[in-house]
Amino acid sequence: MTGGSDEFGVRLRVYEGQPAAVSGVGKDPVNLPMIRHWCEAMGDTNPAYEGPDAIAPPTMLQAWTMGGLSGHVGRTGAYDELLTLLEEAGCTSIVATDCEQEYLRPLRPGDRVTFDTAIESVSEQKTTKLGSGYFITTRTDVRVGDDLVGTHRFRVLKYAPSRRPPAGRARRPRPVVNRDNAGFWEGVAEGRLLIQRCAVCGTLRHPWLPGCNACGSLDWDTVEASGEGTVYSYVVMHHPPFPAFEPPYAVGLIELAEGVRMVSNVLGVPYDKVRIGLPVRVEFRRYDDDAGELVLPLFRAVEGEA
Repeated sequence: MTGGSDEFGVRLRVYEGQPAAVSGVGKDPVNLPMIRHWCEAMGDTNPAYEGPDAIAPPTMLQAWTMGGLSGHVGRTGAYDELLTLLEEAGCTSIVATDCEQEYLRPLRPGDRVTFDTAIESVSEQKTTKLGSGYFITTRTDVRVGDDLVGTHRFRVLKYAPSRRPPAGRARRPRPVVNRDNAGFWEGVAEGRLLIQRCAVCGTLRHPWLPGCNACGSLDWDTVEASGEGTVYSYVVMHHPPFPAFEPPYAVGLIELAEGVRMVSNVLGVPYDKVRIGLPVRVEFRRYDDDAGELVLPLFRAVEGEA
């Protein structure tokens, strides 16, 4: 990377405060079909999102401003200029890192949103495991008429990829184990797929959480899952490559027979043969490397159903 000097950072920060989109207009008004699709995809059955008095889920805020493949006419070009400057300096890769949203009032079917987006900040040069680069934060103010209804901050890292380590046996990434989910991983190590169950209302939940998201109770026990399930949704990973994986490979959102969902790899069929509804069964796979033994729950297509 050739753009790490203070002088280069000053050139980048000239873009702070510049508009990236002006007087953008949502391509569709807030509407019930999109709300329904969102709720079905998220598994959200909150009654507030349906019926004659429905509101839109707050986290749909960005959805009403997205331009799709054709984009928006209100783009200024400043954001693209900033990314091009970074690419010319060797920051050829980009990854979204996080977003922050603030909701000032609910959106309702029929609302027509407008928005303005500005480049809020460009960080100093940062070094991460992915490589060295700069975090860019944009802020979008969303309005209905003259009323500000929400803000959306979106942050990306534009970086120069680190050189790949020498060839060898790559370590499988380790899960983050904490006091809230330790019981799940203890069960996996024993070849058991454990699901949290609220001791008050009986609601099952995954991933493991300190409290019930249905009734708020902090009391829980566990049930052992059968391990049977189906592919609820999936993606095929092509890029970026990771040393422990050989792309392309399928990552599935698996709906267990008990009703909860978890993310894992889909085995037993070529990546381009994975389909929604494909029956799968859990398979506990052991990995052993210089970091020690690791057991992970993966899901294999049921023989004869693939």
